[in-house]
Amino acid sequence: MTERNLPAGEDVQLRPAQLRDVWAIHRLERSCFQRDAWPWIDIFAVLLFPETVRLKAVAENKVVGFVVGDRRRRQGLGWIATLGVHQDYRRRGIGRRLLEACERELDTRRVRLTLRRSNHIAMDLYKSAGYTPVETWKRYYRDGEDGIVMEKLQRSVSTEIRPSFDQ
Repeated sequence: MTERNLPAGEDVQLRPAQLRDVWAIHRLERSCFQRDAWPWIDIFAVLLFPETVRLKAVAENKVVGFVVGDRRRRQGLGWIATLGVHQDYRRRGIGRRLLEACERELDTRRVRLTLRRSNHIAMDLYKSAGYTPVETWKRYYRDGEDGIVMEKLQRSVSTEIRPSFDQ
C-alpha cells in the first residue's frame, strides 16, 4: 500500500498504518481501551501480517484513530479486530470512516466484530452501520464482562469499482 490519502473530513486523512506507527498506535490503543489494550508486540505483529488491514486516521501530523481488520478468506469472513479514535477527535465521523474503509479493504461477504456489552456508544455506531448482534461470548473480557459479537452482511466489493491505496 502507498501513502495515498483518503478523505476523512477537512482536517483528517485515512492512510495505511505502517510499522513506524507502532508506538503511536500503542499509545492510542491504551488511551482508548485501558485495561483491554493490546500489548505493543501484538500491534507490531498486525502491522506485519500480510492478510491484515491496518489503517490510521491522521490529523495535525498525529495518529488520532486506527482500525485493524483480519481477513479470513477461507471462512468468507473479516474481523474488525480493533477500532479506536482519540477522545479529542470523537463525534466527527472518524470511527465510521475507518470502519467503512476497513470493510472495503477486507473485501469479504461477512464482517464481524466484538465489543463489551457496556459499550453503548460503539454499539450504536455498529448498529447504524448495519451490524446486528449474533452471539454473546460469556466472560470474554479480563474483568468478566461479556463480549457481544456483531455481524454485517455486505455485498461483495471485489467486483465493484472502489478506491485503492495502490494507485
